[in-house]
Amino acid sequence: MNDILKNYVRLYHGAIAHVQSVRAYSFLFGFLFFEFFGFSQFAPAAGQIGTTAVHKDSLAISEWANSVVGFKRGASDIANGWGVLASFGDSTEALGYAQGNSTDVISLGDSGFVTLSFPYPIMNGIGNNFAVFENSFSDDYLEFAFVEVSSDGINFIRFPSVSLTPTISQTPTFGFSNTELIHNLAGKYRQGYGTPFDLEDLVDSVGINLDSVRFVRIVDVIGTIDPAYATYDGLGNMINDPYPSDFAAGGFDLDGVAVMNANGIFASIKKENEFMFSVFPNPSAGNFVIETSLENYSIHIFDLSGNNVWSKENSSNQKIQIDIAINSGLYFVVVSAQNIFHQQLIVIQ
Repeated sequence: MNDILKNYVRLYHGAIAHVQSVRAYSFLFGFLFFEFFGFSQFAPAAGQIGTTAVHKDSLAISEWANSVVGFKRGASDIANGWGVLASFGDSTEALGYAQGNSTDVISLGDSGFVTLSFPYPIMNGIGNNFAVFENSFSDDYLEFAFVEVSSDGINFIRFPSVSLTPTISQTPTFGFSNTELIHNLAGKYRQGYGTPFDLEDLVDSVGINLDSVRFVRIVDVIGTIDPAYATYDGLGNMINDPYPSDFAAGGFDLDGVAVMNANGIFASIKKENEFMFSVFPNPSAGNFVIETSLENYSIHIFDLSGNNVWSKENSSNQKIQIDIAINSGLYFVVVSAQNIFHQQLIVIQ
């Protein structure tokens, strides 16, 4: 988010806290939108000058989501209840390299969501840090989703989004949207191109380590302008996108999540799966065995905030007993040797 937009957003939220009447609220809301948004638009479609779209083959990409840690289908049409859910695709379609087509995706349905994790944590590096890929077949048929991030898998922070699409009439099922009126909503670009997100937009947030973001959650936007079911952007604007999408592939269609800025002490070395590595029992109370075919390796245990809670260097035993007293929760065990490493999520009870 550029500095001008940040300043207006801060001004808006600060002033709202002091507004005491509907008349004053309406005046302030109108002033900010006509003064700023009426003469400003956001990045254009892929391929146009000024676009922020990230191509799936971009050399800036260092990794892709590799694990589904949470998934819930949404309704094919929320107005008809939860009896019929979207059903197209398997959640694993959201993992790995984005295919850039209409079929290798997972459809979320109205308000459905999926939570993904990554080989290495995402960090708040220079520029945009990660990108979300949808399967739109054109630059103006767009289905949107909120994006949330977390360090611990419990506390999720939503990116502040802006939708300036008019809400006088409903965007129909196969209707069109203008990408230049959308900011910080996934689905802004056509298939093969990801919508980028910059963790710097969350710099004032609490409950998250922006240099150790391990989870990204994609939440479908219900595009109806019916107040009974509508969803809203970060400024309280109703979000209008194609609705209803009452079919198996309804809602946001996720193709993949790519990372441009990965973090961790092992982020520059190669991951290999050809050697044997196991942790058992898992879950445990902190007493478990690590077994590996490696020789002369190092072990590190990290919490979900990226803190190293236990380590052992230059171990030569291919089977090692671990007895560690740490709080209950999720941790990563990382084993590394020379230019290879492996990590596994463990549960301490």
